[in-house]
Amino acid sequence: MDLSEALRYCISLTKQHSSTFYLGSQLFAKKQRQAVSVVYAVCRSGDDAVDEVSCVVEGRERLEQWWQQIENVYAGTIDMAQPLEVALAWVIESYDVPKEAFRELYLGLESDLSMPELITMDELMLYCRRVAGVVGFLIAPIAGYSGGAATLEQALALGQAMQLTNILRDVGEDFRRERCYLPKELLDKYQIDIDQLRAGHINSNYVALLQELFDMTHQLYRTGWQGIPKLKGMGSFAVGVAALNYEGILRKVEQNHYDNLNQRAYLRTPERLLLIPKAIYSVKFSN
Repeated sequence: MDLSEALRYCISLTKQHSSTFYLGSQLFAKKQRQAVSVVYAVCRSGDDAVDEVSCVVEGRERLEQWWQQIENVYAGTIDMAQPLEVALAWVIESYDVPKEAFRELYLGLESDLSMPELITMDELMLYCRRVAGVVGFLIAPIAGYSGGAATLEQALALGQAMQLTNILRDVGEDFRRERCYLPKELLDKYQIDIDQLRAGHINSNYVALLQELFDMTHQLYRTGWQGIPKLKGMGSFAVGVAALNYEGILRKVEQNHYDNLNQRAYLRTPERLLLIPKAIYSVKFSN
């Protein structure tokens, strides 16, 4: 498989699975656009390895196969028949994309297979760091950035905010998949009956719990936005579009009266397109 074919595969996978990420990626310059699509496709492939399986054993096998592909790339022993390996090898030749960020993602995906009960908020934030926050460490070297470690920490906060948005949008769907990412200490604090949530019943205690998480997520977005103008070139606008899309989903849940048990919040295509000029304005006039 040649590089052009591998890149087409990754771009197609990105467009198929995330219209939000794909829309934002279109604002990058061509080479960067291709590279971030590869990163997304590699991350998505790992996510599919644990989600699209019939049992835990199969999930572990597929996750280990996924991690082996990444090991191959960084060791310089790629399988030319594997589009993800071919494309990722090109990315790491061009940009300083850290292997350790993929390693953290692997640990996060591995926890999805065992799905231990999240007890504390710290455990929730570690999960969000591993499965999404570290994606900022993968994208920032491709975009280029100023500000050093502080910018990377802001990118981490943005990724965590996006993952919390996914969690807050998908509580009902996760219940139907036998998953729950709401930490026990928060459920206990608000005296939440988990069986009532599984049945789709929303009360004032549950709304109060969500409001606490929403406030924390909005704060993470504010921190994340401090780093976006430090990305170079069109990368800042691309990430800004993605950030506004995810924030828009969060506000949709609020507009739906916090009903994330029985309906799924989403932005329509016209709404997403309208966020492009807003993102450009927000980045240009950020402090």
